[in-house]
Amino acid sequence: MTASLCAADLWSDVEAVRERAPLVHSITNLVVINLNANVLLAAGASPVMAHAHEEVPAMVGIAQALVLNIGTLDPYWVDSMKLALAAAAQRDIPSVLDPVGAGATPYRNQTLEALLAVASPTVIRGNGSEIMSTAGAAIRTRGVDSSAAAGDALGAAQALAQRTQGTVCVSGAVDHILDARKRWARLSNGHPWMTRITGVGCSATALVGAFCAVQPDAWRATTAAMAYLGVVGEVAAEQAQARGLGVGSMAVGLLDTLQLLDQASFEQRLKLEVASW
Repeated sequence: MTASLCAADLWSDVEAVRERAPLVHSITNLVVINLNANVLLAAGASPVMAHAHEEVPAMVGIAQALVLNIGTLDPYWVDSMKLALAAAAQRDIPSVLDPVGAGATPYRNQTLEALLAVASPTVIRGNGSEIMSTAGAAIRTRGVDSSAAAGDALGAAQALAQRTQGTVCVSGAVDHILDARKRWARLSNGHPWMTRITGVGCSATALVGAFCAVQPDAWRATTAAMAYLGVVGEVAAEQAQARGLGVGSMAVGLLDTLQLLDQASFEQRLKLEVASW
């Protein structure tokens, strides 16, 4: 049976984040900590960025979702992620993994395998190359940029969803969100300038964590988060361009629009297709 999802469903999840302000525990990379925290705040969530071994289990104990990002790896932080993922699995709260740069170095691949051995994340979100590498496909990544189109990674995403029995999001010009129940959402929102601001992809992962905290269906929550950020990116880019400004102003506009976007604008702009795979 083909999955069913509409703009009003997704907007209700946006409102749930704003109303419930879920606490999202992020162990993320050093480049994006500030932006990720501000994106969560602008969307209505409550961020905490804690990685000390002595407090990670306790912090997971009060959070509603966990987000892990391997962008700037360090052995101490990897151990923090393992502790946090184990605690999240024990508490049965959603966990979201961003395999930044997967496939670029053996250490990244080893780290991902170690994390997946601890517990299967509720959601894995990455670009095409990262998803292919995380799924075990042979692909070489170019830093943290994708050397594979999102569509090329669909087979790997399907295999990864089956392996984890969870949700996998492949980001690109079209975002693909698949899960082990063979539901498949395709989102065509966004703007090319989003790729010229450091941390927007990582912020998408943080948002997925916030939406999973308020929406128990992880596939729907991931679709809502990615749809919201895609529409927000379009609006922010258009507003900057209309003023003759560039990506620096767009970065500020992203936060403004995350806070202020209304339902009518969201539903008018949303480009969503839902099917089964």
